[in-house]
Amino acid sequence: MISISQVKQIKALSIKKFRDESGLFLAEGTKLVLELLDSFKLKLMIATPDWLSQNGRNIIHNIQIVSPEELQKVSSLKTPQGVLAVFEKPKYQLSDIDSINNLNLAIDDVQDPGNLGTIIRIADWFGIQDIICSLHSADAFSPKTVQSTMGALARVRIHYVDLDQFLSTQPASTPIFGTFMDGNNIYTEKLSSNGIIVMGNEGNGISPKIEKLVTNKLLIPNFPANGKTSESLNVGVATALVCAEFRRVDNSKQGKEFQAKE
Repeated sequence: MISISQVKQIKALSIKKFRDESGLFLAEGTKLVLELLDSFKLKLMIATPDWLSQNGRNIIHNIQIVSPEELQKVSSLKTPQGVLAVFEKPKYQLSDIDSINNLNLAIDDVQDPGNLGTIIRIADWFGIQDIICSLHSADAFSPKTVQSTMGALARVRIHYVDLDQFLSTQPASTPIFGTFMDGNNIYTEKLSSNGIIVMGNEGNGISPKIEKLVTNKLLIPNFPANGKTSESLNVGVATALVCAEFRRVDNSKQGKEFQAKE
C-alpha cells in the first residue's frame, strides 16, 4: 500500500523547485520507463501486479506493488499505464560537449515543455547527443517534457547554462547557426557536419544578444517564394527541418567520399 507521504513526494515532482532540491524526476508508461531504466538510477517504481507480471521480471529493487486505484492517486495521466517510476536526475559535464567534431543544438528560451520534448526526440532521431539550454528554457525533467521525449531523454544529454557566455567561449573555428527571416536559404547554403544550431523562443525567435554570436544565419524559405503563408513555423517543426537538412548534406558528403575511395 502506498503511503500518504509517498503520494505527496511523488506529486511534488510536478514542481520544478522540488525536482531541483530532490534531484529526482518522474516518468510514466511502459515504453518510457523501460527505456529510462538502462540510463538513469531508479529510486522507486510503483506498478500494478499485472504490469510486473508482463514487464518486470528483471526488476528486483525499489519496487512497490499497488492496485490500479492506488496508482491513479499518484499518476498525472488520465489513463495510467500500470507503472510509474522516480529516477535520479543525471549530472552531465560541459566537457562532454564537442562542437568541433559533432553537431549540437542550443535552445534560446524555448518555453513550452511539449516543444522541448519534441526537440529532444528530434535530436535523438538525427544523432545529436547534446542540447545546450538557456537558463530560462523549459525544464527537460518536468513530467510533460519527459513524457514528450518518449524515451529520447535516455540518449540525449541536456545542459543548462548561461547561453550567452557559453557561446562566447566557443573556439573561433566552431560555426554557430541560427534561423532568421533575413538569413541565407538553408537549401543552398554550405552546411557543416559540426557546430551548434541555435533554435529560438516560440514568440520572439533568437534573442538579440545571442543573434550577435551567430556566425551563419539561415532561412527556411516558404513556398512559393514571397507567397502568402503562415507567419512562422512551430519551433519543433523548424528544428526537424533544419536537422534533416544538415544530415542530408552530411550524408551526401559521406557518400561522395565513399565513391571517391572506390
